[in-house]
Amino acid sequence: MKSAYELAMERLDKSAPTAVKPLTAAQKGRLAEIDRVYQGKIAEREIFLQQKRNDALAEGQAKEAAKLGQQIGSEKARLEEERDAEKDVVRQKR
Repeated sequence: MKSAYELAMERLDKSAPTAVKPLTAAQKGRLAEIDRVYQGKIAEREIFLQQKRNDALAEGQAKEAAKLGQQIGSEKARLEEERDAEKDVVRQKR
């Protein structure tokens, strides 16, 4: 005999339209590739903007350096959002 908990879980599994399905090997590979690509993009932008920020600091332009510091954060956040959106598309394809 099944317990009440097991019966409830079976009903929940049947009624849940958004049940999580395991990812295929191809999807896992694509997700890993997306991560690698965006890690590279983020690193590239960070290095470029950090160099510009260091140059601005060396020239005594504190306001410009502060703007570049904020830009580093916003660019990183934007690229992470792009990455997550692209990964969501891969996860939705089932």
